[in-house]
Amino acid sequence: MKVILNKDLSPLGEEGDVKDVARGYARNFLFPRGIALPYNESTKRLFEARQEEINAKKAGKRTDAAGLKEKIEGLNLEITMPAGANGKLYGAVTSQTIMEELAKQGFQVERKKIELPGASFKNVGKYKVMIKLYESAAAELSVTVLGQEVKSEVKKAPPPKPARRRPGQTSAERAPAEGAPAEKAKEEDTPAEAAPAENNRTLDNAGQTGNN
Repeated sequence: MKVILNKDLSPLGEEGDVKDVARGYARNFLFPRGIALPYNESTKRLFEARQEEINAKKAGKRTDAAGLKEKIEGLNLEITMPAGANGKLYGAVTSQTIMEELAKQGFQVERKKIELPGASFKNVGKYKVMIKLYESAAAELSVTVLGQEVKSEVKKAPPPKPARRRPGQTSAERAPAEGAPAEKAKEEDTPAEAAPAENNRTLDNAGQTGNN
């Protein structure tokens, strides 16, 4: 259906523009919010009477766009991103990135009005970005993408793995195996320590035989 815009609505149009839109869109969105009115003879005459006012608003927008164009083109936007030694970014600079950086500088620009060559920047360097302003006016923004090298971390050796436990083996059953060398050494020492006692018994037997 045909409507006449009562307010600016990007990207549909500006106040006073006559547009063809879906009937449901008009009835459910445009009319309840006062953004548009049905286009008929009555509303046509109403906007014709307001034409001088509407033209004055458009002239003001052109003036604002010219001032914004001058400010944006005098700006060199620097963006620092993580990058490898070869200059390739870990990520990309997009229209969303540019919009956020411009906002930090005090410029409120819609993301859809920002056009990047190739849709995004994936390497460090200097670029030109086109920003649409009002009607045919556009500004060329200079963008410098700087790389912040990310150093790779040295990987630490993993801790030693604990001894594997056989199925059904308890901690007490594993203890002798772990202490086996010490137990073996103890067994080797026992005969040497017991030798003098054995010799004494031999001498005693010999003495008893002699006495008899």
